Amino acid sequence: MKSRFSSIWFVACVAAVAASIQPCRAANVDSRINFVAQLGQIAIRVGEQPLATYVYGDPQIARPYFKSVHAPGGIQVTRHHPPREGVDRTDHGDMHPGLWLAFGDISGADFWRNKARVEHVKFVKHPWTRQKRGGFTVHNRYRAGEKIVCEEVCKYTFLIRPSGTLILWDSTFRSETAAFTFGDQEEMGLGVRLATPIMVKNRTGGRILDNEGRKNEKGIWGKQALWCDYGGWVGASFAGMMVMPDPSNFRPCWWHTRDYGFMAANPFGRAAFDAGPTSQVQVSRNEPFHLSYGILVHAGANEEAVDLPAAYQDYLSVLKRIQKNEVAGGRK
Repeated sequence: MKSRFSSIWFVACVAAVAASIQPCRAANVDSRINFVAQLGQIAIRVGEQPLATYVYGDPQIARPYFKSVHAPGGIQVTRHHPPREGVDRTDHGDMHPGLWLAFGDISGADFWRNKARVEHVKFVKHPWTRQKRGGFTVHNRYRAGEKIVCEEVCKYTFLIRPSGTLILWDSTFRSETAAFTFGDQEEMGLGVRLATPIMVKNRTGGRILDNEGRKNEKGIWGKQALWCDYGGWVGASFAGMMVMPDPSNFRPCWWHTRDYGFMAANPFGRAAFDAGPTSQVQVSRNEPFHLSYGILVHAGANEEAVDLPAAYQDYLSVLKRIQKNEVAGGRK
């Protein structure tokens, strides 16, 4: 049961943060990323078309997330949030909002199932836009009851690429007070809930595909892969989301894939995926722990319209360019 104090804190927090953000207006509406601040959330657009809504103040879901993710052409590729009766499968309504990073076990606290809370603290860098890219950076606090488990600084970057819209998700976790540990569960890592028309169970051409050529839940669940794409037909377009873990992460991801429209890239669940002994990833006090992913949102006239291996190489080139710029910046 939520306390009256928590409810008051929530309303005050989101109101204060929303008031501090100014919408980013772009001169070229056809090619620039735009941001519009609302209470507890930010609407993100590519020109005149929606891209996604970042929600950082939701009293029902105790962690930030993206909802209503759209591919180029305005095609929605994540399930409606909340799920619509008679339209969507309604399972996991408050755990699968669209696109999110969450953990079922950090030092025994469950941030996946909303039993512990990820609090938005502030915007480290307010929304910015420049040519065909934009982004923002947030500071989150992971809290289990009165205990602060760790802090997170998360940088989001949105880029218009030849194969679609690329979202870079870059999180650094740290605690100044005590060590913390990532446990071993299926419900860990970066998760996506696809739109109902896209799911494999629709039997209309939806499919899950990894870089090894394996397909769907039966072929991919519990396997490690460089990338995984979940796509399907939405009207006359084949649309979907490709998740690409950063090769510099501490460990490759196992894939938690379900034919009902769910996919998660999980580097923690070794025993959960029958891949070895139980994994316990401990992060020492004041030691940074880094996780990074790329998410390509794409759509085309057919399943082959997007060259997925080429899109992965493009993602790697983006990472290399960012690393080069960071090194050059550090030398100044």
